[in-house]
Amino acid sequence: MKKYQVILFDLDGTLSDPKIGITKSVQYALQKMGIDEPDIDKLECFIGPPLKVSFAEYYDFNEENAQRAIDYYRERFKDKGMFENKLYSNISLLLKSLKEQQYTLVVATSKPTVFSEQILKYFNIDQYFDLVVGSNLDGTRTAKTEIIQYILDKYNKYKLDDFVMIGDRKYDMIGAKNTGIDSIGVTYGYGSFEELSDSHPTHIVNSVEEIKEILIASKVE
Repeated sequence: MKKYQVILFDLDGTLSDPKIGITKSVQYALQKMGIDEPDIDKLECFIGPPLKVSFAEYYDFNEENAQRAIDYYRERFKDKGMFENKLYSNISLLLKSLKEQQYTLVVATSKPTVFSEQILKYFNIDQYFDLVVGSNLDGTRTAKTEIIQYILDKYNKYKLDDFVMIGDRKYDMIGAKNTGIDSIGVTYGYGSFEELSDSHPTHIVNSVEEIKEILIASKVE
């Protein structure tokens, strides 16, 4: 097994379960746009991809309307939604263990960097991460491929074999493949096993414990 050095973590659906905060903020944005969606379960599809992509795909918003919806979304999200969130079980223990093993840990998320940093601080896990890379508030750097490439450029002294991307959606796996690094798909988030397997990750795991098993084993070998 490869000996990874730099571990990239997606945030939503990988480190934490953001369902309530994201779906209720999308619901709020849709109401502002004149669309009533009472069932927040139908809005789970917004967890993971860039918001602009989801508003266009699921509600056929053009670029202008998608940006308006994002602005409305952020009204609620920055005030309340980002804290309607919970860490997955054993995530803190995993991060602590990896840090003790001297891994470099990085957050790679399509969520804006400024919100991501606040969420990590809220959960008191910001101490474990060397870098947090998300999207910009102006809508740039939202694609996971761009985000991962930015991180690779930052850590250019490492080989591609030293990196691994951990995430719950196909976007994480595709971003890893596009940039030439390994990936671990987690099924406990919001991407199905089928979605992940169709994106050909290096590994698929069902729990936080299995992530640890892969990474600690790679370090030992």
